[in-house]
Amino acid sequence: MPLRITSSPVSGVKKNKKPASLRPRASPFASHARRKASAPSSSGASKLYGEHEYDQGSLPDFGTSRYIPETTPVNDVVQALQYIHHSMFESLPRRVGMNSARIAEVLNFRRSLPPLASVAHVHTLLDSPTEVEKEIVELVHVGRVRRLIVPERGNDAAGLGDCLVLTEEWERLVQDSSALDTPLKGKFLELLGRIGNTCAIPGTAFSLPETMALVRAGFLVSSSALAKGSSSLASLPVFPATSTIPASASARQGGTEQTADVGSSSDSQSHTATFFISLPNTGPYLRLLSASRSHLLSLLKRSSSSEVPGYLLRDRWDGAVESEKSFSAAKRARGEFAGILPGRTKRWKELYGINFRWVLEEALGAGLIEIFDTGSVGPGVRCL
Repeated sequence: MPLRITSSPVSGVKKNKKPASLRPRASPFASHARRKASAPSSSGASKLYGEHEYDQGSLPDFGTSRYIPETTPVNDVVQALQYIHHSMFESLPRRVGMNSARIAEVLNFRRSLPPLASVAHVHTLLDSPTEVEKEIVELVHVGRVRRLIVPERGNDAAGLGDCLVLTEEWERLVQDSSALDTPLKGKFLELLGRIGNTCAIPGTAFSLPETMALVRAGFLVSSSALAKGSSSLASLPVFPATSTIPASASARQGGTEQTADVGSSSDSQSHTATFFISLPNTGPYLRLLSASRSHLLSLLKRSSSSEVPGYLLRDRWDGAVESEKSFSAAKRARGEFAGILPGRTKRWKELYGINFRWVLEEALGAGLIEIFDTGSVGPGVRCL
């Protein structure tokens, strides 16, 4: 019997076909390969958290902003000095990413810095140049504030050498110094009260052992050490108590080391030298201030126009660090990338956790940046 190969209709039950309008539509993503969600790689995470680094071009400028003086809780120079001293550093985060030795180093460095504040910083907070300068002069005259001038550090607004410190803070540092004995502390404080706001002290004011003790403690610095561009205690030479002449005498004789009896040539040379009053670790303080300014300017210059919104500059300063916000904590719980630990960023590795706003105020007072109103994205920051 021959096979049927034709397409003739076959008897049986036939199903009704649905019209095309009632058929389910195919998903536009049906042709895409499926893959499981996974945590982003370190390179991908860096790009994800670096997407805000785009160059948005010039911002609208509606004039100078008064954001800093209007949001700072100070009303006079004394309050400004206290605010500057206590707001310099951020507190340690709960997950800092540093071992105990590094944390101890950071905290000890912070405690060692003197309670200084630049005159430019004070002017930034109060924003009333004439009244502020008059108040500074009056406070210095009555002895409430001392003005510390560090030679060779610049004398303009951007210079680092014009600083203020509360007299009570200066006296506290002298009284707490373990490198000075009690009679010398009293003699030094009495001299400070007599000289007023003068920074230079003749070598005849103290005996040679007393002068060397004050130099090693950081309260006096020789003119030759300042000529080398440093006022830090670590840069000063350490002399034996009975055999070596002061650094200033050595510098005047070409830097050649000479030894003599204390009662003869060394004593006479120290009496002809000039010393400047200082505070312990003033050099490290000024170097940290200079480094933080430079880092802030480098972040601003990432944009071709050298200007960015303030919140974006803050994000750049902080880096792609994890936060304590709920979404960041949820990402950590899921094992996803939530940001790097603060201890891996420059502001903690090199700048000891210095406060962003503190550096912003300092750079603004030094005339390195300006803050302007954008009208839409908050205050903008521009490099000058």
